[in-house]
Amino acid sequence: MLRSGVILGPEEYVGRLPWWLARAARGGQVLAQAPAERHIQPVDVRDVARFAVDQAAATTTGAYNITHPEGITFQGFLDACFAVTHGAGRPVWAEPALLTEQAVKQWTELPLWRTHEEVWSVDSARAVEDGLRCRPLVETIADTWAWLQADGRPVDHPRWGEHGIDPDKEAKVLAALG
Repeated sequence: MLRSGVILGPEEYVGRLPWWLARAARGGQVLAQAPAERHIQPVDVRDVARFAVDQAAATTTGAYNITHPEGITFQGFLDACFAVTHGAGRPVWAEPALLTEQAVKQWTELPLWRTHEEVWSVDSARAVEDGLRCRPLVETIADTWAWLQADGRPVDHPRWGEHGIDPDKEAKVLAALG
């Protein structure tokens, strides 16, 4: 059994990474959840698929947590989004309490933002021991941008439209940081 964490990459149907890429490309001040050095553990869909196929052919059994074993800081994630999109922007870090006070919705308005520490502290050591290999997340980010630029179209799914903060609301929250 595979228990995957957040899956990102080309052809993502949820829209988390594509939203961040589009936001980075727009540039300007970008609302981001503090702390900048918090590690996140999304995993590339291609790495999950490869591991699933390998495990289907293997003799091992049991449950596996599938998350990126090294992860990336959120600062590193945003830096990669700005770099691949050539976005002229900069993150403005907001503490979770301020985001909550401003009614910013976790997980959707700022995709990948959760206040629960456990969300991004999943041990995938067993999967790694049995063959999970994860590409650097900056590669996932670059490949997803390339897919979008080549007219990549998401699977028609209602969750796609749920992600991202409205620009007017983002401006209001940024002004509150003032």
